[in-house]
Amino acid sequence: MEMNQVRYFLAVCEHRNFTHAANASNVSQPSLTTSIKKLEEELGGALFIRDRAGCRLTPLGKLIKPRLTKVLVETREAKAEAIRHARLERVPISIGIGETIGQNAISKAVEQFRTRLPQAEIELIIQPSELLFSGLRSGDFDIVITAENVSPALYRIDHLYRETYKVVVAHDHPLTQLDGISLADLAKVNMLDRPNCEMRDTLHETCADQGHTLYAAYRSNRVDWLIDLARQGWGAVILPITAIPADSSLVSLPIIGMEIERDVVALRYRHQVSRPETKELVKEISRNQFQSIL
Repeated sequence: MEMNQVRYFLAVCEHRNFTHAANASNVSQPSLTTSIKKLEEELGGALFIRDRAGCRLTPLGKLIKPRLTKVLVETREAKAEAIRHARLERVPISIGIGETIGQNAISKAVEQFRTRLPQAEIELIIQPSELLFSGLRSGDFDIVITAENVSPALYRIDHLYRETYKVVVAHDHPLTQLDGISLADLAKVNMLDRPNCEMRDTLHETCADQGHTLYAAYRSNRVDWLIDLARQGWGAVILPITAIPADSSLVSLPIIGMEIERDVVALRYRHQVSRPETKELVKEISRNQFQSIL
């Protein structure tokens, strides 16, 4: 079945006359009639009854009319969607983001990107690293933002920024009396632990080397939960600076005697074609993040 056959059939249904339908379809009547006959052969029966008044649908014609109408509508919608996509009237860009990545600067960069390209649509998906990488390889994501180390043989790696970590506590927490927090200080307070933190093992190993043990009163893979616990004064959480909210009820302090920092990168799968707008979004995030870190 060809789309011309569908269009000609529906044109005859609308005009109830082969000649008028052919004129409306900008095709000769013999060509329209031939297409209708071929369609009838494929479907196994006559679709129209022709008489002096014009034509009317047979029972078979009445049966298939709503189905062919749906086919034509969906085909036109698909074509319109493809045209909008080609013209960048709708650019769905899917960004996979690691669970530990701070959202503040990224969200600002995405909105600035949409200011320049308001037709773009952005999808932000937060997932564990293993799901992000498999999703990137399968084409579910255009970009993945992570702090994990990956193979440059598989991924194109664009460095976004390097950031340090700080200790975050409630504004009335005893630690706020200090200018900076030592590992010995951290060993004396309840910690709010992030098991999925890339720097967690390094922190604990350094503490052990210096004879300190950190006690985690609470553990969660959700930064927003830990921040809320810190806000209520239930402990201290160590966060990368882009994940620390601008909140007067919280205070962030540097760690003394140990500099914890990480590199955050944007990944694109080398075996997947990268669209121009995706490249521009990576540049925007990098530019925005660099300014934020400064």
